[in-house]
Amino acid sequence: MIINVNLKEHSYSIIIEKDILRKSQQHIANTFNGKRVAVLSDDNVFPLYGQQLMDSLKDYQCFPVVLPSGEKSKNFNTLTIIYNQLAQHQFSRSDLIVALGGGVIGDIAGFVAATYLRGVPYVQIPTSLLAQVDSSVGGKVAVDLPQGKNLIGAFYHPKLVIIDPIVLQTLPTRFIHDGMAEVIKYGCIRDKELFEIIQRAGSFKAIEPQITEIIHRCVDIKREIVEQDPRDLGLRMVLNFGHTLGHALEQFYHYERESHGEAVAIGMANITTVSEGKGLTREGTAKEIKEVLQSYNLPLTSNTPFLQLKEALMRDKKFLNNKLNLILLKEIGESYIYPSNVSFFDDLTIV
Repeated sequence: MIINVNLKEHSYSIIIEKDILRKSQQHIANTFNGKRVAVLSDDNVFPLYGQQLMDSLKDYQCFPVVLPSGEKSKNFNTLTIIYNQLAQHQFSRSDLIVALGGGVIGDIAGFVAATYLRGVPYVQIPTSLLAQVDSSVGGKVAVDLPQGKNLIGAFYHPKLVIIDPIVLQTLPTRFIHDGMAEVIKYGCIRDKELFEIIQRAGSFKAIEPQITEIIHRCVDIKREIVEQDPRDLGLRMVLNFGHTLGHALEQFYHYERESHGEAVAIGMANITTVSEGKGLTREGTAKEIKEVLQSYNLPLTSNTPFLQLKEALMRDKKFLNNKLNLILLKEIGESYIYPSNVSFFDDLTIV
């Protein structure tokens, strides 16, 4: 399956195919005519797939840059380590960075590619479900600050995205569920039929035979939205349904407790409960979402007093023109942007 993201001079293809990792070179060669490749990965993924990728890239001079896994690597100290390694290898604009890993590696590799020598080409090979359905597509690259997630970043698109669903077989169960939160999000914001497929399946085991098609469906929704709003100033904000509260939770616990998908699940459940209570969402929607989230072993609450999250909410990137642009649902499959402020959550005591 091939999806083409049409962004004029920044256009690129997304190839979704089982066992494509072994054939990476033939696809990369269609977009890159240089000789050297830096493979950026982490210490969970590289032992599993790093050698397989580097064997596939046999016609290139490859060297790995392997980072500690987890969100805590998305910081300026890590950037310095990577920049130094690239400089030691005399890395140039005619070379290529390949991101082999989940969302954290994709974000870091993209940010490095955007900033090293004012821009070098890169390719995304996402290995987590969350990265395959969401973060590897769209050109958002970033690192975190102690004050919040993804506060330092850029829009910098890859030359190619290669998605191999086979690699999900080695993904820990928790992070399968983590990725399913983003799949559920896509059903909520744009695709009622997708939501109903997830709902009927009731578990990842039941939906796994369809996973290639599920990934394609999510990526194609994101492709359509990104093409209409590449700079995230309007429509693209709907992709952040559940993320306002989710990011605040992640930052409050220093990225050590809930995973990204778990935090987003809590965000979707809570914001829909509030919006439904205000008559802004069709009655019964929150119940449907909560039941689906629970069936995929995702949490509905973190038992965190809302007052503790207010400061983090004020740093949300959707805070524009003194308004917090919240993403709400009219009903399953139909989302909209609702300008408000933190007082929207006044009835929420525990998140």
